[in-house]
Amino acid sequence: MKDQAESLRKRMNQKEKTHAPKTIAVVSGKGGVGKSNFSLNFAISLSTKGYKVLLFDMDVGMGNIDILLGNSAKHTIVDFFDGKETLQNIVMEGPNNLHYIAGGTGLNRLVKLDDHLLNNFTDQLSQFLDLYDYVIFDMGAGVTEESLHFILSVDEMIVITTPEPTSITDAYAMLKHVYIKNDHIPFLIVVNRVVVEKDGLEAFHRLQSVARRFLGKDLKHLGIIPDDRAIQLAVKNQTPVIFNKKSSAAKAIIKISERYEDQSFMELQSLNTFPFVSKLKRFLFER
Repeated sequence: MKDQAESLRKRMNQKEKTHAPKTIAVVSGKGGVGKSNFSLNFAISLSTKGYKVLLFDMDVGMGNIDILLGNSAKHTIVDFFDGKETLQNIVMEGPNNLHYIAGGTGLNRLVKLDDHLLNNFTDQLSQFLDLYDYVIFDMGAGVTEESLHFILSVDEMIVITTPEPTSITDAYAMLKHVYIKNDHIPFLIVVNRVVVEKDGLEAFHRLQSVARRFLGKDLKHLGIIPDDRAIQLAVKNQTPVIFNKKSSAAKAIIKISERYEDQSFMELQSLNTFPFVSKLKRFLFER
């Protein structure tokens, strides 16, 4: 951990602020749709391509990124809020140069912190995020007051759903909640656990139809992930499925990351022009 922190400090001293990182919130309307698994494997796929990626586990009280990696995080974001560690020191190193911050219980206290600690958090985060090309926030299922601050501050939102009608309904409820607060954030849809491809396409089109009708919002189809037993085995073995070359789910996630990297499917980019931390700070201090 000391070597990791020292490496980050050196990179901070050497960095040139030539660009802002792309910030992404991965969300779902309900739990159990494979959101964290997608976040982790999507992040690893991007880092494998040579991008500097930070995965931030924001699943309040249910953080499990370190468990999916087979690691026992020595520190979590809670240690920072308790004043025990700096933000740099809680960054862990995962496979293929992936960096991540583990979640843990107590993260919901973010909205209850005093102004001094909030300033410290946003100031350190501002320096921190500039080290990366992509910063991915694995949010908890549904939406809360505190998680909404982060979601509204990102450049793009990836929504994970399944073909199940209840999952689609919950995904739409999530979209609507965010849209009312900010109608400019691009909504990218991933349909997970698809048995037959046409079911995945139909699920997206149903969600798209409802969003267009009631929100006037166009959704972007990022991809479909097949139902694959290799994912359950990967979770059991605490090894990311992306490393299973025979896995159909892994191949789909790699394809999704390539599609996202290309961004040619995006007709309109986000109209968010302010840096992530500037927007987050505004939301936090408007509580």
